[in-house]
Amino acid sequence: MTAPALPDGLVAPSYDTASLAAVMPAAAGALGHDLTTATGLTAAACRAAFGLPDADRVVVVLVDGLGIRNLAERGGHAPFLRGLLREQGEEAATLTSSFPSTTAAGLSTFGTGTAPGRTGMLGYTQRNPATNRLASVVQWRELGDPADVQREPTVFEALAAAGTQVTSPGPRKFAGSGMTQAALRGPAYVAAETFEQRVDATVTALRQPGGGQRLVYLYQGDVDKTGHGYGWDSWQWGDALESTDRELRRLLRSVPRGTLVLVTADHGQIKADLSTQWDVAFDPALKPGVSMVGGEPRALHVYADEDVDPADVARRWAERLGDHAVVVLRERAIAAGWFGPVAEHVLPTIGDVVVAMTGGATVVDSRVHSADARGLPGVHGSFTPHEMLVPLLTAVA
Repeated sequence: MTAPALPDGLVAPSYDTASLAAVMPAAAGALGHDLTTATGLTAAACRAAFGLPDADRVVVVLVDGLGIRNLAERGGHAPFLRGLLREQGEEAATLTSSFPSTTAAGLSTFGTGTAPGRTGMLGYTQRNPATNRLASVVQWRELGDPADVQREPTVFEALAAAGTQVTSPGPRKFAGSGMTQAALRGPAYVAAETFEQRVDATVTALRQPGGGQRLVYLYQGDVDKTGHGYGWDSWQWGDALESTDRELRRLLRSVPRGTLVLVTADHGQIKADLSTQWDVAFDPALKPGVSMVGGEPRALHVYADEDVDPADVARRWAERLGDHAVVVLRERAIAAGWFGPVAEHVLPTIGDVVVAMTGGATVVDSRVHSADARGLPGVHGSFTPHEMLVPLLTAVA
């Protein structure tokens, strides 16, 4: 089956050494570990691609929602990160995210060094094939054992098994969450509510007495949360970026000499154009023959009724959305590599029809999306450069 080409201006994921999937294997390589992920990425190749030095102490920071285009265009709010970006050059510091370019898919790709087609974490919501119900991946509702849903070993697990002390400071509520246990299992979790407290916990973990290698995974969610609520062009987003930048500068000044610090993101954001929004619940072209809609407003898994040909659904959606979307059948999305290599057990989780929105367009379903969710100014999930391109910034203390 011929894979569809994306329209000009859109960015496909690669899942190679120039992608988010390579960050954790590269960190493992800097620590001297030799590992190969299920998609064939090796620690040595990833480390070489990024030019990372040897290190006994590594911090990997993931700033949720900070695409490299977002950072470059609003870099006045981030003098520290802007300086790193200038030193490396934007092209050298750019990676591709996953598809969908969203947290569940991105974090599992990052944590395992693989791809959503292997992790089975394919969007904000998705069908649970065991129950045929719509499940929330982020909130881990209508899903089973995280280790059964996401079966790939994480790089954190591999490092811990090899003797590296692996730590992850974060809000207490995330410590045992399904998504954490699925995508990021392996580190010793340290409860720390604010980002400032998480930076303190990171420094403490690296400065504890004793030898041995240490890695800290540090997550920052404020930038993404603020972007959803106010838009990434808002002053509130600028403030969130400023405070993040300030804490990361403090981090680099506080960790032990020789510590390698990597800063990346799971995806970027765009401003939604609410004048180009469709609601499946009320649209006579989109609703018929559809049992449920998963994913998110920018990247949708459309599940057809059992007695309906998915090709008919795809045709109607393509005609209705026109140039505002790329609409393909599941088989064509897989052939195009949108999800990377796809494991057999993941196949029924992918929509019968997969829809990637263009411009600032969105598709919602008011039967499951609240009015607030339908009106979010900041969104992500699709193939635009602002959503798909993320940074990898490096510094040594």
